Amino acid sequence: MAQDEFDEIAETFDFLDDWEERYRHVIELGRELPEMDEALKVPANKVNGCASQVWLFPRIEDGRFDFMGDSDAMIVRGLIAVLHALYAGRPLAEVPGVDASGALKRLGLDEHLSSQRSNGLRAMVERIRLVAAQALDGGDA
Repeated sequence: MAQDEFDEIAETFDFLDDWEERYRHVIELGRELPEMDEALKVPANKVNGCASQVWLFPRIEDGRFDFMGDSDAMIVRGLIAVLHALYAGRPLAEVPGVDASGALKRLGLDEHLSSQRSNGLRAMVERIRLVAAQALDGGDA
């Protein structure tokens, strides 16, 4: 499930020699991300705190968390794909407890992203956690 996909990304990162190759891999992950319907790119799904345009549309089915995401920046689309690998398919109750910071450190992203990209990535993680917490509390997702 989600952890297996993330582990695969981490193993690929370990195999790649330098950060230029790793950035290219992140961009490739972004290219492989399914397209998000333009109708979902509304203010309610926009993630504030990102330098680029970012939208996340959460879906919860059968108690499992998933989301669609998109950005106008390819590297950010790749970061969305990394987060998707980390979170998608997890039981809803697990989502708020995922150590996203630790996982991203495992990839070395904490050291190699600009401060704007790091802030945007944190904003996406916070949005995911908030949505999951609201759904667990019985609120709107």
